[in-house]
Amino acid sequence: MIQIKQAMRRRGLSFKQAINDFLRAGLQKERVRKAVPRFVVRPAPLKHRAGLSFDCTSQLLDDLDGPRR
Repeated sequence: MIQIKQAMRRRGLSFKQAINDFLRAGLQKERVRKAVPRFVVRPAPLKHRAGLSFDCTSQLLDDLDGPRR
C-alpha cells in the first residue's frame, strides 16, 4: 500500500491509475518468467505383504496402525 501511495504522489496518479499500473507490471513479470522444469512424480513399486488385503481399507488401517489410530 505504501508503494502505491508513493507512486501516486511521485507521478501524480489517481488511486485507480496507480493500482492498474501495478497490476500491469505484475502481469508483465509473470510473462517474462524463466521456464521451470516440470515436476515429475516417479512412482515406486509397491510390494504386496502376505496377509494384507487391500479390499477393505478400514481393516487394512487397523492392521497396520492399530484400532486406536
